[in-house]
Amino acid sequence: MGYLTNKRILLGVTGGIAAYKSADLVRRLQDAGAGVRVAMTPAATEFITPLTMQALSGHPVHLDLLDPAAEAAMGHIELARWADLIIVAPATADFIARLANGEANDLLSTTCLASPSPLVLVPAMNQGMWRKESTLTNVATVQKRGVHILGPDSGSQACGDIGPGRMLEPSAIVDAVSGLFNTGVLNGRKVVITAGPTREAIDPVRYISNHSSGKMGYALADAAVEAGAETILVSGPTNLVANDRARLVPVTTADEMLAACMAELSGCALFIAAAAVCDYRPVEVPTQKIKKTAESMTLLLTRNPDIVATVARHPQRPITIGFAAETANLRQYASDKRLSKNLDAIIANDVSSPDIGFNSDHNQVVWIDASGAEQLPVLSKSQLARQLIAKMAGMIVP
Repeated sequence: MGYLTNKRILLGVTGGIAAYKSADLVRRLQDAGAGVRVAMTPAATEFITPLTMQALSGHPVHLDLLDPAAEAAMGHIELARWADLIIVAPATADFIARLANGEANDLLSTTCLASPSPLVLVPAMNQGMWRKESTLTNVATVQKRGVHILGPDSGSQACGDIGPGRMLEPSAIVDAVSGLFNTGVLNGRKVVITAGPTREAIDPVRYISNHSSGKMGYALADAAVEAGAETILVSGPTNLVANDRARLVPVTTADEMLAACMAELSGCALFIAAAAVCDYRPVEVPTQKIKKTAESMTLLLTRNPDIVATVARHPQRPITIGFAAETANLRQYASDKRLSKNLDAIIANDVSSPDIGFNSDHNQVVWIDASGAEQLPVLSKSQLARQLIAKMAGMIVP
């Protein structure tokens, strides 16, 4: 169950008697490490109250598509972007039919259609409804579109019938969705990722740094772990908690980061330079605090080593991926950087926008490699990291 640590799961509840199991599912997902929010259809509220689900999840329940207050806080598009995974449990025959037809006439169905994240349906209905050709056709239709179907179980039902249609037990659902995050595309591969800012001392109490939070690099480390990689995270100072299945190598300066990266190159298949490394450092660093006496002060700076270019020049270089944080001429500057540093690919993002980039939970990037450029949509950094890791894994020669 550890694969749900820090995952953001939207639990959709539709109108069936099995909705009572959804309350237990919230708790079990949380016990497995996930953050859970709940969206309910109007019919679901007839079986279990939103207040119950709010108390268990710790968040207001999302109910209405056209609620101005809800849209102002976390509307359906924002909710779709927030979720790493959407689980609809129970998923009624009606909801599956509407999803198969692309309908979006309530908050939950709209969010499912708008989200780029994996979708899991856990059917629950009368055995006769489950066996109907129309239901099985609808299930097959959504499966062809990549929707995961869990269950149903067979057994006695609330109506007194016996047969297939029971909703899976919450523990089985948690076990099944945990496996969705373990892709295995990097099984047996060593991946080194740099993250966060570096700091360069001016004196014992002051330093030069930048606004990097480290969120993108840490999300990439999570995705690499999910993909089965031996993951080494070389991180500058951040306030983040590293994945406990990654090996954290804490550093402060650019020189320390370079040394740590070079020490990990043996056997490395993929190197991802997501850190925002200070380009310059002071030439001299006094041992005592500089006193504020003069009206102005001049600092003489010297260039720091270029970590990603150094790795890319190594005789046994791994697949080497860089990042380009720009505020103008995004594609041109990033393309030039990819060529000048001899990178296999570069990921460019515009950090001038407050909604993406530094310190944000979302990002929008352009992937640039030898074949051209691909604009990716705005995604949460965890969602984006999974897409990027999948692309990078495809570059490694088997």
